[in-house]
Amino acid sequence: MTQLRAEVARFLNDRLDWNLLRTFLVIMQERSLSRAAARMHLTQPAISQALKRLEDTLGRTLIQRRGPHFEPTRAGEEVYRIANDIYGHMSRLETELDDRTDDITGSVRLLSVSRIDSALYDAFLAEFHRSYPRVDLQIEVMRSSDLISSLLQKTATAGLGLCRTPIEKLEQRCFLRQRYAMYCGRHHRLFGRQALTMDDLLNENFVSFTSDQIGDSLSPLTVFRDQRGFTGRIVAASASLDEVRRLIFAGYGIGCLPEHIVRDDIAQQRLWPLPPKEGIADVEIHLLWHRGRKMNAAESAFLDTMERMMQRYSLQERLETR
Repeated sequence: MTQLRAEVARFLNDRLDWNLLRTFLVIMQERSLSRAAARMHLTQPAISQALKRLEDTLGRTLIQRRGPHFEPTRAGEEVYRIANDIYGHMSRLETELDDRTDDITGSVRLLSVSRIDSALYDAFLAEFHRSYPRVDLQIEVMRSSDLISSLLQKTATAGLGLCRTPIEKLEQRCFLRQRYAMYCGRHHRLFGRQALTMDDLLNENFVSFTSDQIGDSLSPLTVFRDQRGFTGRIVAASASLDEVRRLIFAGYGIGCLPEHIVRDDIAQQRLWPLPPKEGIADVEIHLLWHRGRKMNAAESAFLDTMERMMQRYSLQERLETR
């Protein structure tokens, strides 16, 4: 891969076109040409043409297409790492050279669903505070439906929440894609049982989220239960992920939680994984803001910095909790 690095360096020196590398970076982060197009506000043919231009310039195939899905080649993985490094250096250089950051003052009001576990998100907040020490940040936890209502009323800077369908007045960027799976707690009768099947679960009662209903943000969980023929009732519910997790542990019923959040619970045998092994549904947390809201300097800096972080790291990297 040393030769490939030299070819990329020659490409940057001879005909610098960061837009091609940035487009490839977004394609790899989204793992979809159509999602990359939506995120960059471009058409899918434009994204495909940019990818082809980069491949032609480097003389390497970067992506192997398989219908709607693709897999990066070894060269594609290496170019992705190079593009990540370049973008990180550019972002840090921009911050270091901007002597206006200390002068930016103001407040940022961020709305958020409960329990966002991401080491990169924590690092982003720390870096933002170092860069903009005079900006005050207020984070309020609420349900996604309330979060969206507040954003539509222009009463907050931005939100991190669930939004299954695009809303005309809101900008929307996928921040995390969480795989939900089924679990029971240590006090439940199914805890520790091996070789369970879906049939073993159909009569069990449920702990769920208040948004777990048809048409709401977690309706994929509702659809899954209906399609599989579950007959148990919802015996406990909360809008808080931590409280749903607590009730599942306490044995009120089985329930769904994001896989990356409960890894330690599985290791410590507080929770027990249930079928299906592949999980139930992917649920996305989006960064949302009102495109018509006039932002102050602090709010603009917050959104710009967060978007740069999201462009640099893939969805999978953002899921790491430590």
